[in-house]
Amino acid sequence: MRNITYSQAISEATVQCMEVDPEIILAGQGVDDYKGVYGTTGEAFKKFGSARVIDIPNGENAFAGIAIGAASMGIRTIVVHTRDDFMFLAMDAIFNLAAKWRYMYGNNGSVPVVMRGIVGRGWGQGATHSQSLQSLFGHFPGLNVATPASPADAKGLLVSALQAETPVVLLENRGLYGIEGEVPERPIAVPFGTGRIARTGDDITVVAASLMVHEAERASDALREQGIGVEVIDVRSIRPLDDAIICESVAKTGRLVVADTSWARYGFAAEVAAVVAENAYDALCAPVRRVTLPDCPAPVSWPLEEAFNPNAEAVARACLETLNSGQNSVPKMRDVMSGFAGPY
Repeated sequence: MRNITYSQAISEATVQCMEVDPEIILAGQGVDDYKGVYGTTGEAFKKFGSARVIDIPNGENAFAGIAIGAASMGIRTIVVHTRDDFMFLAMDAIFNLAAKWRYMYGNNGSVPVVMRGIVGRGWGQGATHSQSLQSLFGHFPGLNVATPASPADAKGLLVSALQAETPVVLLENRGLYGIEGEVPERPIAVPFGTGRIARTGDDITVVAASLMVHEAERASDALREQGIGVEVIDVRSIRPLDDAIICESVAKTGRLVVADTSWARYGFAAEVAAVVAENAYDALCAPVRRVTLPDCPAPVSWPLEEAFNPNAEAVARACLETLNSGQNSVPKMRDVMSGFAGPY
């Protein structure tokens, strides 16, 4: 174990898996660029060259079909979408071919294609370049969908994806590429459908995905100073979802807040609330709260974008309100969280 960044972990997993499996290729817009898609593809290009690391034109729908066809013949393709918004153009191939392949052909053959999509806020990019589409991909059976929050999971989930026979969508928040964490040197797979406890606590559960895991951890640390124990669950994968770890935590705490980087309606936060309502309703001592985006498209201005996206203060406030701490506690929490303003 050593500390490396989230982007280095993805790069390392890519190179290690390509060394072991000569049938893996990497393709996307700018994968051979000197920046290497936030530093995640440059090492692979240096090692394997343009024969296996392929720059593609702006033709997401066409190349998704090519990648799925190649996967059906045994060639594993990692397709990198520099914004997951561009994956809207590839959804016919992803949903109607990749996700349904094994079901439509009697479990005869598979299409182990991996789609990496970069999500989340940036620098005031506006409504069409800063969306998080995890609930959309998670809706369709036949796909594995993950939102790694730590460098170790960014590596481990990619390794798992490149060893499996199921098509995979990996959504990476651009705010995470620079964070550091302990990562195994060997390519150790992290299984889909297994969440992790990022913080332990007995008073309230916060279930989070992607960047919101870190915001929830910051909220948990601040609330702990006031004697409030917040248990933070990092789901890791959206589909399959680890229902058990969520319900076991809620059974212990009796309260639930769900934090997501997308909208509340019909989304990941709604799904988690439904899972708890169906399986652990009797444990709830208070209504479930969701910390999500305002119900409108993202603004373009950077200051407006910062106000638009939920942060640790929003998570802490939701926890306090769920715990019925009273309005007098909110200004105090605002003071506590003032040092954490801005993106992670």
